[in-house]
Amino acid sequence: MAILIGSFLLLMVIGMPVAVAMAGASLLYITVSGSVPDIVIAQRMIAGIESFPLLAVPFFILAGNLMNIAGITGRIYNFAVALVGWMKGGLGQVNIIGSVIFSGMSGTAIADAAGLGSIEIKAMKDHGYSTEFAVGVTAASATLGPIIPPSLPFVIYGMMANVSIGALFVAGILPGVFMTLLMMVTVAWFARRNGWGSDTPFSWKQLGGASIEILVVLAFPMAVWLLTLAGVSPNMAAGIGFVALLLLDWKFNFSAVMALMAPVILIGGMTMGWFTPTEAAVAAVIWALFLGLVRYRSMTLRTLAKATLDTIETTASVLFIVTAASIFAWLLTTTQAAQMLTDWIFSVTQSPWVFLLLANLLILFVGCFIDTIAAITILVPILLPIVLKMGIDPVHFGLIIVLNLMVGLLHPPLGMVLFVLARISRLSVERTTMAILPWLVPLVGALIAITYVPALTLWLPQQLGLLK
Repeated sequence: MAILIGSFLLLMVIGMPVAVAMAGASLLYITVSGSVPDIVIAQRMIAGIESFPLLAVPFFILAGNLMNIAGITGRIYNFAVALVGWMKGGLGQVNIIGSVIFSGMSGTAIADAAGLGSIEIKAMKDHGYSTEFAVGVTAASATLGPIIPPSLPFVIYGMMANVSIGALFVAGILPGVFMTLLMMVTVAWFARRNGWGSDTPFSWKQLGGASIEILVVLAFPMAVWLLTLAGVSPNMAAGIGFVALLLLDWKFNFSAVMALMAPVILIGGMTMGWFTPTEAAVAAVIWALFLGLVRYRSMTLRTLAKATLDTIETTASVLFIVTAASIFAWLLTTTQAAQMLTDWIFSVTQSPWVFLLLANLLILFVGCFIDTIAAITILVPILLPIVLKMGIDPVHFGLIIVLNLMVGLLHPPLGMVLFVLARISRLSVERTTMAILPWLVPLVGALIAITYVPALTLWLPQQLGLLK
């Protein structure tokens, strides 16, 4: 175990990519110990990606890329301006609401930061906000991407922990709303402290238009429900509702109704059993293609090809991390590292609350150094046995581990959102880090609440029958 972990840390220190460090450490351990046949490396790496839920990975990545090139991000931004731009610190609030909406389609923090971030930071700078504040609020709101369903990290965690991905998706809704409110309160505090006003004049027409679009979106599931109560089959009811929605959108030319429908279709489709969470990723791609090619007609073959190539590149890197982490995590298990950690934890405490505190500190630390997907793949086999013995719900723990790792994305040395925003804003990594630091307060506050108030996570999936 000393060879395995020591060589991994050494390779990380000398600057090797995390996937290469894990694969190299695993190969060195197998070579030195001689206790495991060489063929096991290939077998375990293939087994690590031979999973149906992992099919969601390329599709969610492609959906996020298509949203960016189809002009959907601009429409979401304009809708958020109409809805909350009149508030004090308006564009800060717009930043958060835009991320909430985009989260319902992309499922990743990096897609949110790269897609909406470039629009939001430029607009905030043009309205006189400091670059640091614009970067900070953009980074904090990007963490909503993997919490509000759908979520790529939830797919990986569900696969590793053998937990219902649908339950994880639904469990993220209330924590996502709670985090949104905390961030909006933080923007209001900054606005009050700095004497900021609104960035767009209050207009009943604009606010009314945005509110009507929300009502139209909410009317869709309500209409489907009422039609099913009237004896119409669910599939027929959904078809009738969808046709009515298309006609309304064609008649009134709404700016963002069809974009706002994405989370409704995905969550509603999974809840009603039309498709699995993995198939929901395909539905997200189909919806993005429909919006880009048919509804908005903003997508060209050239941009479509670019989005596809970007998806192939990103998927290859993600799956390489998963394969390398699979063999590394398997070796950690076979060397009894997980059992040793379990024994040590139980020698220190048998309280679930103390364990959750220790787990939070560990995951936060790991998240600062290791990629999100790799961290989930490594940590879940080690921590999950303890979680189950402590009587902690694995769905609840999934929210805890993902939110911890989202905070890690904002922190050096390997925080990908940090580097994306540093590039977009043209700030140094050091200045970007300092800009993000104040936003760790609401994020850590949300983490504490989600950790120690399990009902915040578990109540909704229990009400929908996804959990006992």
